[in-house]
Amino acid sequence: QVQLVESGGGLVQPGGSLRLSCAASGFTFSNYAMSWYRQAPGKERELVAVITSSRDSTTYADSVKGRFTISRDNAKNTVYLQMNSLKPEDTAVYYCSTFRSLVKLRYWGQGTQVTVSS
Repeated sequence: QVQLVESGGGLVQPGGSLRLSCAASGFTFSNYAMSWYRQAPGKERELVAVITSSRDSTTYADSVKGRFTISRDNAKNTVYLQMNSLKPEDTAVYYCSTFRSLVKLRYWGQGTQVTVSS
C-alpha cells in the first residue's frame, strides 16, 4: 500500500529557510513523478513543484521559482522541498503527492504545517 509521510515543517521567520521531506513506500518510487502541493487557509490547494522520474526534470509554480528546490533521492525513497527566502504568503499545509495510473488514484501525505511569521 502506498504511504507518503511528510516531515520538516515548522515556524520560521520571513527570509528564513526550511527543508521538507517526504518518505515514500508501497510502490516503485523511481518510476513515478513526485509533487509538492500546498493549501493556505481559505484557499484552494495549489501545485508548488514537480519532479519527474527523469533526471533533472523539475517544474515550479511562478510564486516559488528561484526560492524553492525540489529534489529526490531514489535510494532513500524520499523527495525533498528546500524552501529559501520564505515569505508570509508561503504559510500553508504542504502535501507530498504522487499519481498511480494503474489504480487511477492520486495519493497524498498527511501534510506538514509551514508557518512564516515574525
